[in-house]
Amino acid sequence: MSERDTYPAGVPCWVTNLQHDVPRATAFYRELFGWDMETGPDDVAPYALGRLRGRDVAAIGTVPGADTPPAWVMEVRTDDLAATVAAVRDAGGEVLQEEVDFSPVGKLGVFTDPVGATFCAWEAGDREGAQVINEASAWSMNALQTNDTDRAARFYGAVFGWETEAFGPATMFRLPGYFGGEESQPVPRDVVAVMMPASPETAPAWGVDFWIDDLERGVDVVRRHGGTVVAGPYDAPPAFSQAVVADPGGAVLSLSQLKSYE
Repeated sequence: MSERDTYPAGVPCWVTNLQHDVPRATAFYRELFGWDMETGPDDVAPYALGRLRGRDVAAIGTVPGADTPPAWVMEVRTDDLAATVAAVRDAGGEVLQEEVDFSPVGKLGVFTDPVGATFCAWEAGDREGAQVINEASAWSMNALQTNDTDRAARFYGAVFGWETEAFGPATMFRLPGYFGGEESQPVPRDVVAVMMPASPETAPAWGVDFWIDDLERGVDVVRRHGGTVVAGPYDAPPAFSQAVVADPGGAVLSLSQLKSYE
């Protein structure tokens, strides 16, 4: 399942890294993950598309507003953006942008959930989402950090049909009927995201995890480019070694190395 061409509604399908300095971020992620980078035209805001084997992996775009900090943003696939907008409002979320038209690529909605975390919904045109996932140098999972798990569970259940199940200290978001992930993963293959308890001083937010083939090398790349190692490296049972890092612009992500790569 590491190569995908379609996503059903309710499944996270894409991640974008929003930055003030897109060229700097592009150089960093090119070295960190070995991505081939396709940059956007000079007459629009700086943009870069990361690819592996000629297939889309993730994007780097320009953060809206000089005071907005850089961050990774999750997009969830929808078949009807207008209906998702209505569902977000009905469930107590905030609609920041009803529709950003990227035709013919697709349409984007931007929202904040009731616990305060920002996310997006994507109605596909030409682009369904990431074409490579769940392998080294590719995006694998999104995790919501919040201490109000009951409120978050009700919201995402109402908007996307996600159900929850405890998994140690985490809570899994499952989409009944979905079949994704990898055969070797330690969680059911209908898991689309997770929730993790946040410390009191941590603002609720969606985080992004990428797999990497050499965690020590990745940590070294982060430091050499002026990024920060927030936590780790540490063991993340049952299958990973992991570190939480901030890229040179300050956007936080986790890096996970499958122990089988060692």
